[in-house]
Amino acid sequence: MVDVHPIAAPWGRFALFSFLIDAPELAIVDTGVTASAAGVPAELEKLGRRIEDVKWILLTHGHIDHVGGAHALWEATGRQAKVVISETDAHFLRSRQAHVDEALDLRGPYVDAAALEAAKGAEVLEAISGEMEPHVTVADGDLLDLGGVRVRVVAIPGHTAGAVAYVVEDGPGGPDVFIGDAAQCYGAASGFPGFEDPDAYRASLEKVLALAPAHLYLGHPYRRADGTPFPVALDAAGAREALEGSLAREAEIRAALDGYTPVETGSPYSPFAAVAEKVGYTGDPTLEPSPFFTTMHGYRTRQENHG
Repeated sequence: MVDVHPIAAPWGRFALFSFLIDAPELAIVDTGVTASAAGVPAELEKLGRRIEDVKWILLTHGHIDHVGGAHALWEATGRQAKVVISETDAHFLRSRQAHVDEALDLRGPYVDAAALEAAKGAEVLEAISGEMEPHVTVADGDLLDLGGVRVRVVAIPGHTAGAVAYVVEDGPGGPDVFIGDAAQCYGAASGFPGFEDPDAYRASLEKVLALAPAHLYLGHPYRRADGTPFPVALDAAGAREALEGSLAREAEIRAALDGYTPVETGSPYSPFAAVAEKVGYTGDPTLEPSPFFTTMHGYRTRQENHG
């Protein structure tokens, strides 16, 4: 059994978290952005650990708030840590422009695309500490060895196409599972769950639930239906609650979209205003990164692909 320590990695209005896996070869799961990653060495010192002793940087998926600090942390380790991400999401580590392109693909059809492109272009320069090639790319079923602690990679697409979980299997009572943003519950700061492929998202939640985690680690303090936040480090009961809550919210959204035809209106939720009303979403759908439009686009794409 290894200890796991959450490390706050804030970014503006977002509460982000990295995690230290205190294995013989230290590993950090996810990195926050440039600014938040700068605070990680001091947080490790409080735990009696040094950034120079970190051997692994494990990235659950390619979004800015999870990979933005990767280059900076790798530099801080003396460039000796191995940076790990799935091959499917590796383009987000290799290219700042990939984040701009993703935003335009998923949300550009529903907002001012020129303004979105400009804002996202500025954001990636500030939030991503550097473009880099991953040292290791992983896929479902791969194994990593943290100095005698085995970590299994489990593909959990949906939030992004290349999202993965890192599963530490030697704990009593079940595995410790790091899932990044793969369980969105009822949303985080934005108040709405974000996923680009609803079918894959649902299947991945069921896959993680079947792992029966003893502990589940979330990238953000996602919310319950009543708005109260989950801790980012959950025990077995909390893990089940978060996963089942995520499935329930996905089912609500799916039902609201069943047979729905997008209608252009003057609403900021257009062309999904009726869906927002039906599921009780009253947040700002244009606030980046907009999970509302990302998720709506995912269902719309699904409907188009299935006729």
